[in-house]
Amino acid sequence: MNVEILCLGILSRSDATGYEIRKQVTEGPFSHFYKAGFGSIYPALRKLSERGLIRCTLQAQEKRPDKKVYAIAPAGRQALAEALRRPPGPDAVRSDFLFLSFFSHLAPAEILREAFDERIAWLRAKIDTMRGHREGCDMSPGEAFTLGYGLAVYEAILAYLESNRDDLGAPNPAPVDARISGAAE
Repeated sequence: MNVEILCLGILSRSDATGYEIRKQVTEGPFSHFYKAGFGSIYPALRKLSERGLIRCTLQAQEKRPDKKVYAIAPAGRQALAEALRRPPGPDAVRSDFLFLSFFSHLAPAEILREAFDERIAWLRAKIDTMRGHREGCDMSPGEAFTLGYGLAVYEAILAYLESNRDDLGAPNPAPVDARISGAAE
């Protein structure tokens, strides 16, 4: 998947501005699928518009420039359907937390404790938010499945962290710089 297909998917649900698309990608239901910011969303919208896959209308605003509202065109729905016929690629997991965990033998114990505590708190909050979405939302079967999948992943990660947080062993008390350079005794 690429950011153009992501934009088509979002616009297939409802018309949106570039800002609203970005908000759905960073905070909303699409935040787990793909990372995209204004620097990739707006060029994608321009390309989709040039290819006739979306339409852009200007909406007047008081004391502000006109707002661009994007809507998917029939050709865009067809392009989205074609993209959905292709098998998905492998998931990509990128995590600063896992990088820290990998090098935990070089990190100070207090940094590890803080990272674990913050990650566990973040996971609990995310799980609560996701459960809240499930309670009061009328979702399609695909949306409900995806939310359930996300909950299962986060709940499994939380259970793993809570059960295994001590598995990294006693951290080396030498200063980080000395351990990294190999000068620790």
